[in-house]
Amino acid sequence: MSNTVPNDWEAASLRELCKFSGGSAFKEKYQGRRRGEYPFIKVSDMNIDGNHRFITNANHWIDQATKIEAKIKLFPASSVVFAKVGAALLLNRRRILTRETAIDNNMMAAIPNSDDNNFLYYVLQEVDLREIVQGGAVPSVNQAQMEDIPTLIPPLPEQQKIATILSSVDDVIEKTRAQIDKLKDLKTGMMQELLTKGIGHTEFKDSPVGRIPESWAVVPLSEIVQSKVLGTTLRGQGDQNVLLLKMGNLLNGEVVYSKQEWVSYSSEIEPLLLQHGDLLFNTRNTPELVGKSANYVGMSNSVTYDNNLLRLRFYNSMNSFFVGYFLNLPTSLQSLAQLVSGTTSVAAIYWKDMASLLISVPPKVEQDQIVAAIGAISAKIDITTRKLADLRQLKKALMQDLLTGKVRVKVDQKESAVA
Repeated sequence: MSNTVPNDWEAASLRELCKFSGGSAFKEKYQGRRRGEYPFIKVSDMNIDGNHRFITNANHWIDQATKIEAKIKLFPASSVVFAKVGAALLLNRRRILTRETAIDNNMMAAIPNSDDNNFLYYVLQEVDLREIVQGGAVPSVNQAQMEDIPTLIPPLPEQQKIATILSSVDDVIEKTRAQIDKLKDLKTGMMQELLTKGIGHTEFKDSPVGRIPESWAVVPLSEIVQSKVLGTTLRGQGDQNVLLLKMGNLLNGEVVYSKQEWVSYSSEIEPLLLQHGDLLFNTRNTPELVGKSANYVGMSNSVTYDNNLLRLRFYNSMNSFFVGYFLNLPTSLQSLAQLVSGTTSVAAIYWKDMASLLISVPPKVEQDQIVAAIGAISAKIDITTRKLADLRQLKKALMQDLLTGKVRVKVDQKESAVA
């Protein structure tokens, strides 16, 4: 926090802004009720759809009699709740209550001292609980720690105006996230439709992979793969100018770059450099992740892969992205899961087993049409995802400016942070 206190603001601690209190024990005999007078939320309820900012849904409810019998405490609307113990604490999630609500004893609530229109929510978002967590096997924070955190407190009208501006950004963020969810659902449905029924077919036949268009063939994976190369163990050294993909870079049928590791170019790497469209297959991972695959989309950097990934290249009669989409269908993932061998912690799929996996194959022209249709939805998802990232950066910058007083708001004018 800046040492400079803006005019009319107060340098204080969070105890001047709110009151902290832990939740109540929630015995199992009271859990699981879907109706009642009051929601009783647990840490996991923060993950429910619709609970991204405000708590609007709950898995458990209690009535007045249970509240009295179990001596359960209720917290008022506008309280900000968060995990106070366990690994969930380290995620730094905050949620706002929309009605009188009970919380369990793994959570804490911050009750605003005044009607701040959610200003407290944004102040608490700037608090990194990882920096104040108590030592021990299980991370935790207590009421006294939270109360002592320093903060800047503007006059109430300015608090409310700041919260209004930041809320307008959050509203757009939530709408954008909803757009992404709808596009992903559309993509999932389109993949299922096009990869099994094709485009414009009226005649179908039964096959080992289900009902498919009459003109499609069914072949084992080995018949369409031109080459297969397993990666190798590589270490970062020298200039580190080649991006190294690992099993953690394959997520939901796509190559992601949130985690990056670099290695140096060498003659050993040359045969392992990726080309646009190469299909990467995760041969070794935990049982629930092994068998995932994704197509590499060409980058300006040189890119290679490690020894947990198998690179597949296909004959010209195949669109490699069609194969990638097919292998990520639920039915394909189920078939691959049956090929897994290994332990409960480390599992593997070997080429000798997956080579016989059956693939339905349309003519190349139709493959290209299907890939183009699915790719158009993927492009919309990418654009909207980048928009979401930009909005989150905007919110981060605004919070830094507004919550420190670096930028002052005019409380007598309507303002919007997002056009």
